[in-house]
Amino acid sequence: MSESILHAELAAQLAQLTADGLKRRRRTLDAPCGPLARVDGRDLISFCSNDYLGLANDPALIEAACAAARTWGVGSGASHLVSGHQTPHEALEMKLAAFTGFPRALLFSTGYMANLGIVPALVGRGDAIFADKLNHASLIDAVQLARAESQRYAHGDLAALERLLAASPAKRKLILTDAVFSMDGDLAPLPGLLELAERFDAWLVVDDAHGFGVLGAQGRGSLAHFAIPAAQRIIYMGTLGKAAGASGAFVAAHEAVIEWLLQRARSYIFTTGSSPIMACALASSLELIAHSDARRAHLWQLATQLRDGLAGTRWQLLPSPTAIQPVIIGDNHETLRVANALFERGLWVPAIRPPTVPKGTARLRVSLTAAHSTEQVTQLVDALCDLA
Repeated sequence: MSESILHAELAAQLAQLTADGLKRRRRTLDAPCGPLARVDGRDLISFCSNDYLGLANDPALIEAACAAARTWGVGSGASHLVSGHQTPHEALEMKLAAFTGFPRALLFSTGYMANLGIVPALVGRGDAIFADKLNHASLIDAVQLARAESQRYAHGDLAALERLLAASPAKRKLILTDAVFSMDGDLAPLPGLLELAERFDAWLVVDDAHGFGVLGAQGRGSLAHFAIPAAQRIIYMGTLGKAAGASGAFVAAHEAVIEWLLQRARSYIFTTGSSPIMACALASSLELIAHSDARRAHLWQLATQLRDGLAGTRWQLLPSPTAIQPVIIGDNHETLRVANALFERGLWVPAIRPPTVPKGTARLRVSLTAAHSTEQVTQLVDALCDLA
């Protein structure tokens, strides 16, 4: 097949994405992460960011990063297991373990890489994975890498999961779930999942990308929200590029689990260690998260304001108790039309379409942060009410 035919096929497939209302557009942000954005020369109020506590541009993190650069330089220079594990990394891992209540933690470059490392390291051929149908793409890909038998249960359906676990003859079992589902904003039934994990002797892997820093006492995450202790069979993953305001991820678990991941998680072993700048900034971020009850209270007030303001309109809001507030529209083209209309009014809200969400459930994904003001949310509510 000639190169021209290959290119023609790609062009046709791209054209089909456009026709289906599924082509994504990358915009260049000419401003720091925050509620005020500048895109294509336009000033906008952004409801796109996962910077839930408004820490990405916080002066304390900036100062910690500058001081770290002067002391430690910019790069780590090698993988963690060669020579790229520096004192700031070690200190941050210890702080993360203490913050989450687990004996030990392990840093990863991203949450995606953490999930790709965890699952194949714990289960493989002859084992079984039981995954929520609405899990994040990184968890779906991790299942494929593991080569274990995979069974998906209906979203949040404990009875369906129980039946699958009871029928499985696998020697090792692993339950895999988001804690906060990133496109619906709802919570996994973690107490029930842990009870099933205990009863059927299974691992419980919890991806708390959107709960860490936001939910639970002092922002300690979704497990803390449900008052679940750091059980030995729980493997807890939290990302550090959302509420923590920086980048990276970590896994917290029992001592033996972390040591096993250090020895066997390919996405940890075979990648360069993260910058010591990030490790120092994140150490500062943990202190801010622990003392950000006022920020979290403001965040929940904004969520209530949005929901109350859209009540009675034709827009369908999902029952989300988190900073993620989806507005379901359904049709791909209509969702794009509404998102573009908001953009013209100076409001940047992302249009989320399949395959990120199920077909027929295209939506606006409103992400609220503690850095938003009540006046900014009022502008969004007024615009959506007008468009309705």
